[in-house]
Amino acid sequence: MKETKIAPSVLSADFSKMGEEVKSLEACGADLVHCDVMDGVFVNNITFGIKMVEDLRKCTALPLDCHLMIVHPEKYVGRFAKAGADIVTVHYEACGETLKSTLELIRAAGAKCGAVINPDTPAEKIADVLPLCDMVLVMSVFPGFGGQKFIGETLENVRFLRNFAAEHGLSYDIEIDGGITPENAGRVREAGANVLVAGSAVFRAPDRRAVISALKGK
Repeated sequence: MKETKIAPSVLSADFSKMGEEVKSLEACGADLVHCDVMDGVFVNNITFGIKMVEDLRKCTALPLDCHLMIVHPEKYVGRFAKAGADIVTVHYEACGETLKSTLELIRAAGAKCGAVINPDTPAEKIADVLPLCDMVLVMSVFPGFGGQKFIGETLENVRFLRNFAAEHGLSYDIEIDGGITPENAGRVREAGANVLVAGSAVFRAPDRRAVISALKGK
């Protein structure tokens, strides 16, 4: 089993001091910075775009994990990679039949690539692209807003992905995003996820380092 990594979502950060927020994550033991990019079309919310990623790149050496919740992601993945994204993940639900070619575009742009599935999408739907993926992101809430309650049934997708990787000799990371807290992190890790996204749980905590450590099971 891979080492557990924590990717706090800056969706829950104070946007007026984003540079300081990211430096705080680095000091508190975070492993990646999760950037939720929303366009107001694919999901009912708008966050930030390429310029934010470019500016965050100047603030931290941590990998930038960019989760694109946008329509037509193929138009933008190269620009996010150029802006400094280390990992770019795109939704099966947004890409449809272009998922494979979009993942290939991300790779060609020099970033790691990943597929994302919503809570009501069976992981089997993306089996054909799993050999291409550096990461697979399982949404454990419906995307759009932070602070939602964890959907436990999504752990079935995590288990499928972990078993599929073992059976086919694949080494992708399994990331999970939505409602992750120290209270449910043990179940999530046990199911097979090794990258945990947490927004509210980290940014609202009086001791961010303690929460990140608890999410890792330490």
